[in-house]
Amino acid sequence: MIALDFFCGGGGMTCGLIEAGINVLCGIDSSPACKETYENNNKNIYLQKNICDLTPEELINLFPDIKNNDNLLLVGCAPCQPFSILRQEKCDKDGKVIQHKSFNLLNEFGRFVKALLPAHIFIENVPGLKGKGAEVLNEFKKTLSNNNYFFDEKVVYAKDYGVPQNRRRYILIASRKFKPLIPAATHGKDKLPYVTVRETISSYPSIKAGENCLGIPNHRCANLSPLLLKRIRITPHDGGSRTSWPKKLVLNCHKNFKGHTDVYGRMSWDKPSPTLTAKCYSISNGRFGHPDQDRAISLREAAALQTFPDSYIFEGSMQEIGKEIGNAVPVRLAKIMSTYILQESNKAQ
Repeated sequence: MIALDFFCGGGGMTCGLIEAGINVLCGIDSSPACKETYENNNKNIYLQKNICDLTPEELINLFPDIKNNDNLLLVGCAPCQPFSILRQEKCDKDGKVIQHKSFNLLNEFGRFVKALLPAHIFIENVPGLKGKGAEVLNEFKKTLSNNNYFFDEKVVYAKDYGVPQNRRRYILIASRKFKPLIPAATHGKDKLPYVTVRETISSYPSIKAGENCLGIPNHRCANLSPLLLKRIRITPHDGGSRTSWPKKLVLNCHKNFKGHTDVYGRMSWDKPSPTLTAKCYSISNGRFGHPDQDRAISLREAAALQTFPDSYIFEGSMQEIGKEIGNAVPVRLAKIMSTYILQESNKAQ
């Protein structure tokens, strides 16, 4: 099986596809920041191009094998920001909601489905795609039906598939060769136990805020101001939150506000981590504090919680790498879903 990975970012999906035994011809993404990380780790082409400016003919010229190929998989994990529950809508002067620039990228991906008619399709996004993005998603599913695809869709928890993270995602698998059924959970009640933060990051050497462990690539964490160090030091270990701070350390914006208690909190050792975001290196942006050490998790620890192997080395600034890691499809989730597609396709031969 060969694959094209649209909106590939730093390569979490591609890494999972390769681990499943699928030949990824290239990753396609508009961000220049991801190119070095993607190509160095996956040893294939990073086509830096906005999908809106790309044509199927260009891809066929680059990769003639994709034309009329009955073993082609197209993957499309379009940017999730337009459909995230965290995103606040913006309106024009007349009160009409302004669409995010990435709102319709799924149907741009649909252009390639119609032109190439791949054997299989794999979509991953936030659950909000079924809510805020229902119009776009329904249009895409109409494209699938009109082109004789069978498909299944489901909102899943990544932790149910052995990812040490409480990450909720929308999955769609489509095929012209078999009737898909989203693979059943492997972890949880009456199944394998959830993989925890302790199992995933406890073996990494202890470091201080702002330190870079030279022996382990990307095991570096954000520096903290003296005031933030005071706050994290007083936050109870193993799952503590800012609700334990004395009044003199409480931020003004939190004094009369009891929500968002994950902010400045620590992860719990014996649970999956919370959902990682593009700012997973910052304690002020979520429960991204180390369970015991007085710092945020390192970039390497964040990558491990996204199930990247330690050999996967990220390039760029802390902010760029945070995006590559936080926005990635967890490698293990990608591997499980793509392994299923590969196995079912082989059965249908």
